[in-house]
Amino acid sequence: MSAPTVPPENLDELAGEYVLGTLSGARRQEVNARLPHDAALRAAVDRWEARLLPLTSLTEPVEPSPGLWPRIAKTLDRQHAARQAGQPARPGWWDSLFFWRGAAASGLAAALVLAGTLALRPAQTPGPVQYMVVLVAPQSQTPGWVVQASAGQREVQLVPIAAMQVPADRALEFWTKADGWAGPVSLGLIKPGEPVRIALDKLPPLEANQLFELTLEPPNGSPTGKPTGPIQFIGRAVKVM
Repeated sequence: MSAPTVPPENLDELAGEYVLGTLSGARRQEVNARLPHDAALRAAVDRWEARLLPLTSLTEPVEPSPGLWPRIAKTLDRQHAARQAGQPARPGWWDSLFFWRGAAASGLAAALVLAGTLALRPAQTPGPVQYMVVLVAPQSQTPGWVVQASAGQREVQLVPIAAMQVPADRALEFWTKADGWAGPVSLGLIKPGEPVRIALDKLPPLEANQLFELTLEPPNGSPTGKPTGPIQFIGRAVKVM
């Protein structure tokens, strides 16, 4: 019996979780079995590896503390003894799959911030405060775009990091809203998969926690000047230097 087909819109998410190592054991085995004969899945995995694996060279290796490995061995021995005695081992937060998936997601966001900073920042002397935003899908928390801006520059850079499709009768509109504003302000229509620089000349200076989002709107943009369609990606600005 062949493996179930993953809808195209979920393929990139599946590949990302596979590369991050956040899939369950059974799900990972399923992906391993599919990879030899599923060219689309292999391509998606290759894209995620190309994005994430180079980040491992950006930090110096850290030697674990002397007590780490004995503590791991003690935990494994305790769990093994419990299984031998027919008693389920009581998992703590350290053993929680939910915890590690959350940690992996947080690590991915941090990695994307770092990658965006290094990739998009010009080679020059340190300048004004930098802001970064990782825009994620509201439901799946899958990263889709990175926003970079400098407090001294009157523009933001919007860079795609994942493939997405937009219905033919809809368009992506980019919005921002700082704390205290009456409502979101449109930054224009965005083409999926294409990086863009957007001027902020008519807006107040960028600030920490400023909201950015992409919504699905009619082809010519929102008819009301405010978001009317579903949010596709959303995030808030964070200072990175």
